[in-house]
Amino acid sequence: MTGTSSTLTVYFDGQFWVGLMEHVDGSHYGCVRQVFGAEPSAEELHRFVLARWSSIRFPMGEGRPQDPLPTNPKRRQREVARTLGDRGPSTKAQEALARQREACARERKGRERDRKAVDAEARYELRKERRKRRHRGR
Repeated sequence: MTGTSSTLTVYFDGQFWVGLMEHVDGSHYGCVRQVFGAEPSAEELHRFVLARWSSIRFPMGEGRPQDPLPTNPKRRQREVARTLGDRGPSTKAQEALARQREACARERKGRERDRKAVDAEARYELRKERRKRRHRGR
């Protein structure tokens, strides 16, 4: 392949949002890592690409990653949809809220389970008492 292509992949590394910029020029390949910090919006990414992309110096080495084998377009579309659908909480505050919500749900389920057990025991005792009364003929 003798063409030129550039890609920007944004991902969350556990603490910060990071952009991985790759540039392929013929048989030369270079990549640069840019830390964004907070989650960048589409507008911020667009401004970044317009303002800074031309000034980025990619350390070009020989060789480049293998081109992936051509894939079925429907499969690619499913993978993209799955990737976009897998977006989890994007900030530590949202993650903390999600953990808190899950903890409350577990606690609520536990209380409900205990309440149902107490109700079932009370119904059982009532049935036993009724059987006893019928047996005595009262």
